[in-house]
Amino acid sequence: MDADVIVIGAGLAGLQCARHLTRAGLTVRVLEASDDIGGRVRTDLVDGFRCDRGFQLLNPAYPAVKRDVDVRALHLQSFGRGVAVRDAAGLTVLADPTRHPSRAVDTLRSPYVRPAQLKAAAAWAAPALGPVKRLLAAPDTTFAASLDAAGLEGPLRTLLERFITGVVLEDEGTTSATFVRLLVRAFALGTPGVPAQGMSALPAQLAAGLSRPVELRRRAMSVSPVGGGWGVQADDGVLLTAPAVVVAADPVSAARLTGSPAPAMKGCVTWWFAVDEPPSDLDFLHLDATRAGPVVNAAVMSNAAPSYAPAGRHLVQATTLLRGEGPSEAEVRAHAGAILGADPASWEVVTVHRVERALPVQAPPVTVRQPVHLGDGLYVTGDHRDTASIQGALVSGRRAARAVVRRLRPAG
Repeated sequence: MDADVIVIGAGLAGLQCARHLTRAGLTVRVLEASDDIGGRVRTDLVDGFRCDRGFQLLNPAYPAVKRDVDVRALHLQSFGRGVAVRDAAGLTVLADPTRHPSRAVDTLRSPYVRPAQLKAAAAWAAPALGPVKRLLAAPDTTFAASLDAAGLEGPLRTLLERFITGVVLEDEGTTSATFVRLLVRAFALGTPGVPAQGMSALPAQLAAGLSRPVELRRRAMSVSPVGGGWGVQADDGVLLTAPAVVVAADPVSAARLTGSPAPAMKGCVTWWFAVDEPPSDLDFLHLDATRAGPVVNAAVMSNAAPSYAPAGRHLVQATTLLRGEGPSEAEVRAHAGAILGADPASWEVVTVHRVERALPVQAPPVTVRQPVHLGDGLYVTGDHRDTASIQGALVSGRRAARAVVRRLRPAG
């Protein structure tokens, strides 16, 4: 046998799994088809700009992040705790008064803060702020249906829908209400941000816990039983064997390798623009309550994360949902400019990331703990086995590692 365990895929779940297996004293080989680790969590450095592959944030309140990630070492740069909303009346900033006390009056005067709306929003959010076990045990429905049931209407509902669209990457309200409430719980408990070196710093930290480097540009073509264990046929023609194999590839590739059903996936397109002058001095996420264009959110990244742009320049991100070919540059540029309140004519495109398999669909009733052991030493891990989030990827990787250790080291 070539190792105790072969892990296929060096995304967050695969690296998390491999790190815990290594800590348990097992020999691990990690195969990665691409040219670097991280899976869907990658950062491109382009002309001094740090552009994550798809707009992503790290929430330090995620339990798995608090347990398994050295957040301080990432030098997390936080966004403002709130949102800036563009509507027919102009721009409104809704901010947490405990962190942004100077914005408290404007927040309270906005049309998004009205007693009836707040009462309905509180009723909707109550399950999210209670015990997680109780939330998971309650009946599930769609996000839209849950808002209807709470009686949430008006501007505040529009705002919540627009915000959640950028998180779950769909705007029809079909995502599990339970899953959305779990996300809202995390947002209530923590302030998301990005590492100083980009989101790729997260998988780099996980990989630092491995005993041997990840084997890059080695694609697993098949997985099959071999002599009391498992064989992984790589694209270089080499057959690697181990008593256990963990498939941590992207959900569609994992389905191909394991024969399990492939989950439906959602995509997004993130445009990165370089500007000489910031179109806004705010470090908040910007939303368009009028839904007048394809951009679901925009932000001046360098306001919140100065390390994302070289000295004297600034970086803007604008994200759209992936539908067909997606909107044109002109449409994205115009809408992002309108949201940020600036003329986008001089913005320079740094890069564009089209992420076709960004997130697994989380339809109700959501199952947050799907089996990771497929039988006889074959395992699968990833956010599609838990929740479609960094939290889900880390939890799934840890669960798979524990299951492997129980099988290979039953007395451990």
